[in-house]
Amino acid sequence: MSDDYGYDYEDDSPYGTDTAYGAGDADVSDGDDGADGTGASRDGGRGPERTFAALPPAQGRGFATSWWGLAWLQALEDTALDGQQLKQGRQLARKGGVGAVSVRPGRITAVVRDRDGTAYRSDVLLQQLGAGAWDRFLDMAVDRAGHIAALLDREMPPHLVEDAAGAGVELLPGIGDLEPECTCGAWDHCPHSGALCYQVARLLDEDPFVLLLMRGRDERRLLDELQVRSAARAIRLGDGGAAEATDDAERQVRGVPAGEAFAAAGILPPLPAPPSAPDAPGLGPSLDTETPPAPGIDPVALEVLAADSAVRAHRMLLDALAPAHEEQPLPVELTPRQDAVRLAADSRPDARIGARLAAGSGRPTADLDAAVRAWRYGGVPALAVLDEEWAPDPEDLGRARARLDEAWEAGERPALRASGRARWTVAGADLQLRLDRDERWWPYRKERGRWVPAGPADDDPAGALAGAEDGAAG
Repeated sequence: MSDDYGYDYEDDSPYGTDTAYGAGDADVSDGDDGADGTGASRDGGRGPERTFAALPPAQGRGFATSWWGLAWLQALEDTALDGQQLKQGRQLARKGGVGAVSVRPGRITAVVRDRDGTAYRSDVLLQQLGAGAWDRFLDMAVDRAGHIAALLDREMPPHLVEDAAGAGVELLPGIGDLEPECTCGAWDHCPHSGALCYQVARLLDEDPFVLLLMRGRDERRLLDELQVRSAARAIRLGDGGAAEATDDAERQVRGVPAGEAFAAAGILPPLPAPPSAPDAPGLGPSLDTETPPAPGIDPVALEVLAADSAVRAHRMLLDALAPAHEEQPLPVELTPRQDAVRLAADSRPDARIGARLAAGSGRPTADLDAAVRAWRYGGVPALAVLDEEWAPDPEDLGRARARLDEAWEAGERPALRASGRARWTVAGADLQLRLDRDERWWPYRKERGRWVPAGPADDDPAGALAGAEDGAAG
């Protein structure tokens, strides 16, 4: 099968069995290019045509999911002169009111059913690109190795819009580019033409080459011309164009010029809203199967690690979505000994896994509980207070003693005796205060002959001690 350009089309056309080609030239404006090279024709001759079957209603989903579909919607809504008609059109398209859509150069056509079931033929005309504009577009694509490779592989990279704009070619519609015609008699956009425009976004989800067909080039002709220009360029480079190849390579490495990126800012659709975080971390896998584990593999330990990974990922996601997350300091990297305590605190393992974690933390099993309690009260700083006894310099020590004296009213302060360089024990009671390097006070209580954390840190020693006393009374 041959079209008016003399190209042969096989039966297994990339357009599918619903493709039909009418008479006429897709680039009717090529012979009469405007001053800017864009052409002025909106619908001259039928040219190649594609027909898309009616799509089901879009209830509960967006109109588009691909970059190209979203970019079309963004351009459509940004350039709409009558937002109310567009809104009604969106509702019609959502309910499945748009029938099969025919797409050809400069025109899209469909039968659209109104809310009362009345059918109208609606057409939307889109200005085709002229010969000069297509030349610039093809030259731009051939000059960029990434674009030529993608297009010849029947893919359309999103940056094609920006690079085409840099070459003076606008692919997406601008204000006044979409001209409606509808049998309902409206002189401007109506809900039926609006519904058709919205449906195009879903067609672009299926195949972004539809946009180039509307602008005047069908996929087969476009790819043939790209191959011809690419081959000619290769011959030119082979005849002494090494310097040009070097310039092209440098341009690829340097990226997009800032002026082009700024000019294309209004073309790109906004980023989607970040997903909401799940309420709880996901469940880890169960490895209790009939298949025995490989030698040296402990399924229970693996289940603990998998569950811990889910908890940590959930926590990291919540942190990332929190306001001003980017202003927070980076988390401190844990040592293996600290991480063993953290894992025991988060996972609450059984006795066997607990013993392995105690060994990993460098503690007897009996001491792991105190370390876990410290971790839950305050993480790394609380663990340091449990494990380390530091010596404040005289100035810090004097300031700490002054705060102890000022923390209670006269005659109410309990009798305290120094039990170390930064520890004070309440006389006649199994309670203790410990000072950390940030001058915060941590309460401790003696249980079964061991000092264990009794609460979180407090800037006020009286408040810290009161919390420990309340816990002991409870």
